[in-house]
Amino acid sequence: MINIERIDHLVLTVRDINVTCEFYVRVLGMQVVTFADFRIALQFGQQKINLHELGQEFEPKATYPTPGSADICLITSTPLSEAREHIINCGVEIIAGIVTRTGALGVSNCSLISAHI
Repeated sequence: MINIERIDHLVLTVRDINVTCEFYVRVLGMQVVTFADFRIALQFGQQKINLHELGQEFEPKATYPTPGSADICLITSTPLSEAREHIINCGVEIIAGIVTRTGALGVSNCSLISAHI
């Protein structure tokens, strides 16, 4: 079993990053941040929403990116090797080994999985 502690970030595909940022800043008080290779995210608390503009997505991305589609990154206290083993045993495809990504609180290691549910 995996012990999920919190959401780190999610990736949201949008039609227009500027319009999206304006809404989330004005209405919900989030902060726009720039990270790795001029990517844009919305930061709030210990979480963030990474933004992909439709047609200009970064890899990895959703299999079928459309406005409103999302990917999610979860933080677990379970050792990554055990979490991967559990996920594989559940029949879920791992699409990348352990990789380094920029999360809401900085750089961390993660395992990229693909689950179409």
